[in-house]
Amino acid sequence: MRKQLMTFLLCCGALIVSAQQPADYVNPFIGTSNYGTTNPGAICPQGMMSVTPFNVMGSKSNKFDKDSQWWSTPYSADNNFFTGYAHVNLSGVGCPELGSLLLMPTAGELNVDYHEYGSGYKDEVAHPGYYSNLLTKYNIKTEATASMRTGLTRFTFPKGQGNILLNLGEGLTNETGATVRMVSDTEIEGSKLLGTFCYNPQAVFPIYFVMKVSKAPKQAGYWKKQREMKGVEADWDIYSGKYKLYTKYNREMSGDDIGVWFTYDTDENEVIEVKMGVSFVSIENARLNMNTEQPDFNFDKVRATAGQMWNDDLSRVQVEGGTQDDKTIFYTAMYHLLIHPNIIQDVNGEYPMMESLKVGHTTGNRYTVFSLWDTYRNVSTLMTLLYPEKQLDIIRTMIDMYKESGWLPKWELYGRETLTMEGDPSIPYIVDAYMRGLRDYDIETAYEGMRKGATTPGEFNLLHPDNNDYMSKGYVPLREQYDNSVSHALEYYIADWNLSLLANALGKKEDAKLFRERAMGYKHYYSKEYGTLRPILPDGTFYSPFDPKQGENFEPSPGFHEGNAWNYTFYVPHDIMGLAKLMGGPKKFVDRLQMVFDKGYYDMANEPDIAYPYLFSYFKGEAWRTQKLVRELLGKYYHNAPNGLPGNDDTGTMSTWAIFSMMGFYPACPGDLDYVLTSPTFNKVTIRLDKKFYPKGELVIESAHQTPDDIYIKEVTAGGKKLKGYTISQQELVNAGTLRFTLDSKK
Repeated sequence: MRKQLMTFLLCCGALIVSAQQPADYVNPFIGTSNYGTTNPGAICPQGMMSVTPFNVMGSKSNKFDKDSQWWSTPYSADNNFFTGYAHVNLSGVGCPELGSLLLMPTAGELNVDYHEYGSGYKDEVAHPGYYSNLLTKYNIKTEATASMRTGLTRFTFPKGQGNILLNLGEGLTNETGATVRMVSDTEIEGSKLLGTFCYNPQAVFPIYFVMKVSKAPKQAGYWKKQREMKGVEADWDIYSGKYKLYTKYNREMSGDDIGVWFTYDTDENEVIEVKMGVSFVSIENARLNMNTEQPDFNFDKVRATAGQMWNDDLSRVQVEGGTQDDKTIFYTAMYHLLIHPNIIQDVNGEYPMMESLKVGHTTGNRYTVFSLWDTYRNVSTLMTLLYPEKQLDIIRTMIDMYKESGWLPKWELYGRETLTMEGDPSIPYIVDAYMRGLRDYDIETAYEGMRKGATTPGEFNLLHPDNNDYMSKGYVPLREQYDNSVSHALEYYIADWNLSLLANALGKKEDAKLFRERAMGYKHYYSKEYGTLRPILPDGTFYSPFDPKQGENFEPSPGFHEGNAWNYTFYVPHDIMGLAKLMGGPKKFVDRLQMVFDKGYYDMANEPDIAYPYLFSYFKGEAWRTQKLVRELLGKYYHNAPNGLPGNDDTGTMSTWAIFSMMGFYPACPGDLDYVLTSPTFNKVTIRLDKKFYPKGELVIESAHQTPDDIYIKEVTAGGKKLKGYTISQQELVNAGTLRFTLDSKK
């Protein structure tokens, strides 16, 4: 009996030890191919610092092609030429930026030309807060981890000469200027210019850094790439070639292509660590961040802390059932959700004010990287549900940006407005949270900023440059062939509809009526001839010749941005019934929408049509189409592999689509408090709700089914009460306690 008991206890112990935490399921390599533009670098949840392997600059025989698929990311799973770790990076965006401060270990003779010092690698490992590989050229093991504002790398060298290089000239940013100074044998400080995201020249900003090595080098110095001088014989100090090396400690170096080198005599398997603090305020703050978050060199401690932070945040949702890959896809999507927006304030609370040279101070979290054209569609809703305390600081940041610059953000990046994409996306982002009950912020000031954007004439309007036509005509005419006029107007309509909701909630009845009526202006664009929305010329006639499919594969399309008429026609989420009436009734609407999927017009990677699968559920007898399509799209586009996203993750937007869809509900219209239901992927989902905002404290989603083919909803109960349709309101959801699906294989 004692032997049996001991065996039982040992088995239980083994199960406990092997039990996976949410972070254990995350695969940071998902989205690193197929234009996903995510990366496997080390980062904390919403951390300022990320330490990312940089492999998109090639050797001389295989130069990096900026028109290739990995051009807006520091890392691609399709490449294999490591040129260092980039510090502070973007995840899932469509334009190149940041990805600088490249730290590279090498062995043997010193060489500072990245074409030549770069190395192939193998044995990659990535977990939340950690990355490592083995450089095959040098037999150097490299490892990286991060705290919120600092990075830490650990290099294990072979016997011989070892080198550590900090390249300040290369990276993803279009800016090149940098300055660096040696403070001591082991510490350097400096700054680098970043910016012009999506080639917007006004969005330029500096990053400040302090870097420290764990061991004093045998020798150290700077390098600088020399400009070509025709007719003059150059005199190099040490290294004959394009780069000039300097060994003096008592000077600083500035230029467009500079760097710092350290050389060592290393023993076999000798470890040297390098830590770096960054700030967007000052060098002093970068040092304060480094010394506060990493007072010593303790790689394992920093890594463990980062991993625990990820487990804490990912544990807001626990899933049971499904396959191992299902869990990996789900938790990796949550991981991607929590990368941006990220904090920008230093440990002392200082941050760069919006569009200003001034320094602000906060006692909470100040955020940056607002890809709002993407994230207002679903990320806002998920953050309100799962992380309301973070969402409050995000919204407070947006309101403070209005106070500092005079405008709410559109696509903000480290205190600069890039003006990327169109519309006024702050409005639906904030209003959706407000309507769902998240209200601990200055809503009157927010409304003031929203109304300013919606009503200021175009020549004075940063957010609505074509507002004169929009306000006078009710639509934006096509004045230049590729001016994205229809896309602009559709974004204004959804913003106006949300603004009308907020105005009504605040008792501003006349404003509510004005913006509600403006939101219906989409009807101007409807063409009965084609059954789509169609650009309108300044004289009020439709643009001709017109091809609804023009714009496929991101080719230019009159009136539409990054898509065609089929990708945009159903993007009137605030008035689906009105659009159906224009099309001739529910049946014609459903048939036309189904045709978009049947003929392959649907673009999963394109935000305007991301909610298309859920629109069927608004019509009686058609919800089965939603359930079928959502399950098919999850299987087709989301995989436990580098190509496992449908395209740019767009700072978590594509991942959020998967999170909602796998849990069984989706917010098809920002500002609308109803979620559309679909069949959950998992047998059970337990959401830990913040009791401060949702007193019930927990939402359990159960799915009763016999086989994987049971994807059609037969019945849904919320808190034991049967739902009549295929939607559930915010209040019903957060107060249900248990949401139970009964599924079948027959529609």
